[in-house]
Amino acid sequence: MQRRSLFVILAVLVVLMACGRGGPAQKGGRPLTIGLSLDTLREERWQRDRDLFVARAQELGARVLVQAANNNEVVQNAQAENLLTQGVDVLVVAPHNSKTAATIVEAAHRAGVQVIAYDRLISDSDVDLYISFDNERVGELQAGYAVQRAPRGRYALIGGSPADNNALLYHQGQMNVLKPFVERHEIEIVTDQYAADWQPVQALKIMENALTRNDNRIDAVVASNDGLAGGAIQALAEQGLAGKIVVTGQDAELSACQRIVGGTQSMTIYKPIRTLARKAAEIAVAMGRKQPFETPAARIDNGFKKVPSLLIAPVAVDKDNLASTVIADGFHPLEQVYAGIPKEQWPKH
Repeated sequence: MQRRSLFVILAVLVVLMACGRGGPAQKGGRPLTIGLSLDTLREERWQRDRDLFVARAQELGARVLVQAANNNEVVQNAQAENLLTQGVDVLVVAPHNSKTAATIVEAAHRAGVQVIAYDRLISDSDVDLYISFDNERVGELQAGYAVQRAPRGRYALIGGSPADNNALLYHQGQMNVLKPFVERHEIEIVTDQYAADWQPVQALKIMENALTRNDNRIDAVVASNDGLAGGAIQALAEQGLAGKIVVTGQDAELSACQRIVGGTQSMTIYKPIRTLARKAAEIAVAMGRKQPFETPAARIDNGFKKVPSLLIAPVAVDKDNLASTVIADGFHPLEQVYAGIPKEQWPKH
């Protein structure tokens, strides 16, 4: 009898130890499962987000189910429903359409699943947390860089998808800087357009039209990300203007960094995605296990409520600090960034 009692005690201890390792989110012995719903994986940046997020979640003992919607909100909503059907414990969403993604939040909450808005805020919803970069600050850094180098002249603004709340925030930040120059008639904004789905081909067309209407007299292009910058630079190159005017970008894509050292793109915004993705994974795991995590002090109004928001500072990068930021952080290796540049011109360590 004593041996049986000892066996029971040992069995209970084993169960308690297992709960301590996995927390209450271990359902039926399976690991905590996180659903990661991404707008797209077509861009280098989002592939990094996925890989970093999944790696950190796995380090913490969770598994991640990833879906990418290829820039289609209907597909994304269906994929999110599928993730909920598979029994995810937490849903992390980078929405294609900030407004229609509210239905994802509603469906998740009906299933008792919390939702983290990743990189892009989900509007008009009871989303549980928002983690991103300070996106209005991104726009301010872009426009601030441009006006330092072209304080007078004609500006073309090329924004991202109008369905993406971040695109609107970038534009707001840009105008925070540009408005006083416009009011003093020092800067004229001759083009201010959004590119559908952040497509570089749309930026190419916008830039071609702007150059045609203004007889090639453009002094700066404030492009909201590197893909759009690449499209604009293609149009400038066709007119022999690549490298002759200021062009901004964002995301520190390898091709953009190569354009910066090559002289055709002026700057980009470096966002330490490693910090964002790993932190989001850590919070998602804590949420799923009902464990405490540091609630961010910032609150951003999404039209329904003031959402707890963790915002990471972006960094403006050009040829002068590329080595000390993007390369030093291991975001891109020196050999790839400077692949088309004579070795004697590479930065010295």
